Amino acid sequence: MTEKESFIQLKKDNVFRVGILDKDGNDTGKCLEFDLEDIELPTRLCESQEKHEKNMKYLKDQLFIINKREDHKGKKLLSKNEEEKIKLYQKVFKDEMEALDLFIGEGKTQMILDLMGRKPYHTMYNDIEEMIKPLMPKLEENFNIIKDKIQKKYSSVETDVLE
Repeated sequence: MTEKESFIQLKKDNVFRVGILDKDGNDTGKCLEFDLEDIELPTRLCESQEKHEKNMKYLKDQLFIINKREDHKGKKLLSKNEEEKIKLYQKVFKDEMEALDLFIGEGKTQMILDLMGRKPYHTMYNDIEEMIKPLMPKLEENFNIIKDKIQKKYSSVETDVLE
């Protein structure tokens, strides 16, 4: 057996690759990839959006609670309530990154932030959602094609057996 015979060649069929341009329109060499035959892709998009909504409700509720508390001097320069708000934002931003990664791929949110030269921020989810919005018709179209293929393949064939 030769060295090449001890390997298999993996295929990457039906993978939609989208290049990422920097703010000046230059190719970054990075891309997002969507498996167009991944039947769970629409489900992950919905789950991502639901997590985002939950994150924003949690943030709003926790900020309300913190703002109602009596404030005291904190450990350093900020007050106790301001320190708690920063910790809250850090948690919510982490959760927002996880929500985005559900749809665009693990680690991709951090990659986009790195390319932007930014750390996680309050409107990050909405900004990235807006960036990928033009891709949605292509993803939806392909999902419908895959759904039709599955229905054709597994649809019951009428027979005259019971006649």
